[in-house]
Amino acid sequence: MERVRIGVIGCGAIGQTHVDSAAASPEIELVAIADLREDVLKSFADKHGVEAAYGEGEELLGDDRVEGVVLAMPAHVRTELGLKVLASGKHLLTEKPVAMNAGEVRQLLDAKGDLVAGCCSSRFRFLPHAEEATAFVASGALGDLRVVHCRVMRQVKGAPKPNPPPWRLKKALNGGGTLMNWGCYDLDYLMGITGWRLKPTHVLARTWQVPPAFQAHAAEGPDAETHYSALIACENGTVIQMERAEMAAAGVESAWKLTGTSGSLDMTLDVGNEKEMVFHQADGDSGVRSETLWQGDESYEQILPKCVVDFAHAIRDGHAPKTSLEQALVMQEIFDAIYASADTGEAVRIEHH
Repeated sequence: MERVRIGVIGCGAIGQTHVDSAAASPEIELVAIADLREDVLKSFADKHGVEAAYGEGEELLGDDRVEGVVLAMPAHVRTELGLKVLASGKHLLTEKPVAMNAGEVRQLLDAKGDLVAGCCSSRFRFLPHAEEATAFVASGALGDLRVVHCRVMRQVKGAPKPNPPPWRLKKALNGGGTLMNWGCYDLDYLMGITGWRLKPTHVLARTWQVPPAFQAHAAEGPDAETHYSALIACENGTVIQMERAEMAAAGVESAWKLTGTSGSLDMTLDVGNEKEMVFHQADGDSGVRSETLWQGDESYEQILPKCVVDFAHAIRDGHAPKTSLEQALVMQEIFDAIYASADTGEAVRIEHH
């Protein structure tokens, strides 16, 4: 296909991945980058031979060569710039979380028109096992879905590190804590593998901040959660169970499971070696038979370049990205309801618009 002309705004940790991936793809022409830090900007411009290097993101939007823009900066400044991207007639790929709240996502949708727009929360669905799982679930082998589940416990390792990033646990910078930062991956993974067919209606949830023993591992003045647990009721009786904690006073755990009337599927979103995806099939004569459907090694190198390449294909072919802005809105409406339930202590109806 004709190469897609991409600009990246933000050359920080994840922005570096987008810049490197765009520059390495034969399907993309990296025509412009932008970052407020002159030394970082010059480094990447020199590395990839990018002539158009801008200090301000809005300057890049004035570059007529750019077809699509990747936004890779903190959530609290992304929506305003995203609206300007769309107003300039350019396609939009935004980092995760998609926005600070569902209201911001709706603003982006209202401005999108016929442009392509998506979110990078899809990252882990590019893993080989996830694509296999999606096809398997679509075959109907699990029967009627009853429970869609993830539980992830992450421990602190070693002594506190200097200058932990403040945005991770500041509501004003990221919209929330681990739910927004990693829960968006968990939910995107579960919703995507089940074909986006689940229709959540109500949420009962709790959130907790960093445990006292680990205060020194967080940036000063954290006000967002390091641990959340949510029960999400869906139409047709399916329930989504989600729990994740970083800095957990618990053993390490990493489990994603789909349970239906005919069988269940065990997976893990995490990358690693010697991974397995196991199907436990109900058998009326012998009980439950277990079968490994997929096994292999998976790495971040398999998924990190995929979002920007998928974005380029969506622009050129006219289809939606792996996770569209409309799908990202569904997830953000769920997150808003989780926070509302945690604040009130009551079950909350999910408001879909």
